Amino acid sequence: RARTLPRLTLSPREVSDLLLLGVGAYSPLEGFMTSADYHAVVREARLASGLPWTIPITLARTPEQAQVIGLSAEVALCDERGEILGILQVYDKYRHDKEEQAQQVYGTTDTRHPGVESLRQAGDILLGGPVTLLEMPPLDALYANYLLHPRETRYLFQQKGWRTVVAFQTRNPIHRAHEYIQRCALETIDGLLIHPLVGATKADDIPAPVRMQCYLALLDHYYPENRVVLSVFPAAMRYAGPREAIFHALVRKNYGCTHFIVGRDHAGVGNFYRPYDAQRIFERYDAAEIGITPMFFDFTFHCRRCGHIVSEKTCRHGEADRVFFSGTRVREMVARGESLPEEFTRPEIAEILIQAYREKRH
Repeated sequence: RARTLPRLTLSPREVSDLLLLGVGAYSPLEGFMTSADYHAVVREARLASGLPWTIPITLARTPEQAQVIGLSAEVALCDERGEILGILQVYDKYRHDKEEQAQQVYGTTDTRHPGVESLRQAGDILLGGPVTLLEMPPLDALYANYLLHPRETRYLFQQKGWRTVVAFQTRNPIHRAHEYIQRCALETIDGLLIHPLVGATKADDIPAPVRMQCYLALLDHYYPENRVVLSVFPAAMRYAGPREAIFHALVRKNYGCTHFIVGRDHAGVGNFYRPYDAQRIFERYDAAEIGITPMFFDFTFHCRRCGHIVSEKTCRHGEADRVFFSGTRVREMVARGESLPEEFTRPEIAEILIQAYREKRH
């Protein structure tokens, strides 16, 4: 029947959202947002029902494209290859104020912010309504076997006997400071879900297949086998900072996690957010309504004088003794074939990154 319906071609971000709606990762959402939920989320960071939700999940089209789609109509949702992935029942069509959404969700209208730029390029009309997922979008072969849906992770955690599970969100290879945070959490939590985002990211972010090799190397050589699960999170990155921290936590609750790590500048980009804004936003919500416990960590780094990974809470020494590399500096070093210091990252991971940049150059 879907083959007989009018078709809409989804962007990579919309494909990710369709998948996550279909498997329940975005519960309680059942489809792309209608006007009531959209405006409540933008203005109040809650759904129309009052439940916490911070990121608009929308399907945008041009006025010309939207005009030919009637209310209550069904449309087939396709990827860029033309393959039908699902069906949308159109309950609502409405205009959105891009300036308002940018300011409220991203905290800026500056187009240097990748989320704002993406929003500016989107269509002016939003289509809302429930979706049905018919086919799984294709995934890179390297991490297709690591895609676990919420019902699968919940079942897996139950089988392992984990009563508490902490999730770690990442869009970068895990370096020693991340590893320190994860190990600290594991001291008091039954299990760790490493849940790297593998949907659309900025062009200069390290590609997801390369990052997957890094995660696998870390698990193979350094982590206890029975305490850690690696599963990919096929979402697109919004770079919405504080708003995205709440969103990431709510989604991980659906995967069966009881705790969620929030570090410095979670989901940030450039200098658009203050270092700990993503932690402070949790103060706006009652713990019971969030339903997952955030675990806050300060900026962590290797201190030459202390001789190990520390944070600003536990180290008295100054910047001159800290070993810390920005993402830009890491990319520059591996592009030149320079090894990263072991105080910053494990040698196995450094070698994977250097090899990836060699292959990219050729």
